[in-house]
Amino acid sequence: MASNPPGPCCFTGFKHEGTPSGVTKTILDVPTYFAYPENNKNPDKVIIILSDIFGIYNNSQLLADDFAANGYLAIIPDLFNGDAVKLETFAAGKYDRVAWVAKHGPEDTDPIIDRVIKSLRDDLKIKTIGGVGYCYGGRYVGRFLKEGKLDAGFTAHPSFLSKEELGAIENPFSIAAAETDRIFTSQLRHESEEILIKTRQPFQINLFSGVEHGFAVRADLSKPENKFAKEQAFLQVMGWFNHHL
Repeated sequence: MASNPPGPCCFTGFKHEGTPSGVTKTILDVPTYFAYPENNKNPDKVIIILSDIFGIYNNSQLLADDFAANGYLAIIPDLFNGDAVKLETFAAGKYDRVAWVAKHGPEDTDPIIDRVIKSLRDDLKIKTIGGVGYCYGGRYVGRFLKEGKLDAGFTAHPSFLSKEELGAIENPFSIAAAETDRIFTSQLRHESEEILIKTRQPFQINLFSGVEHGFAVRADLSKPENKFAKEQAFLQVMGWFNHHL
């Protein structure tokens, strides 16, 4: 594996403050959050956020709004058919992690992403698509960095991404990694570097000290090191897409 399967750290986090400003629509029956750039309702570039296991929730919506504020249409499709993990429910000990993961593998998730990408290109006439994946979603950014799918990708603290999937990418890939991560470990990070070199695709790996798995989307922002790393990871994405999309 280029990154290990989700562990307990994938199922924890903090809810961030703020009110999302986007709207929810459907793309071929897939509920999808849309955050539009100001004064541009028909953009030709889009960022598709492939979420962590918590799906479309306040934290991911606020990130989409941030991408929109920087000029991109940003969307978050429901990858889980309404079965995203709830932070509150998990905190109460009511989720079976193993059973949940078993219900949401590539055979379930790939068709959803395929439908959304097809509609973006065919119906909305989107020319270029960037994929952003957090944790669970990082694997699927890697899987969809193909001709006609995602034109460039970014992931923060990916889980489940295999060496074969990483080695098969066909487009640029940027990774933000946490110093402490039982899923995307230092060994796997170094192995990923060697794999990415062999793909001959543009790549980037940034390592953030003092933070853990999940920092880019659900860290405790009252801690300065978490807030700094989250903000820098966002700037990493923007720089990557401004160059490659």
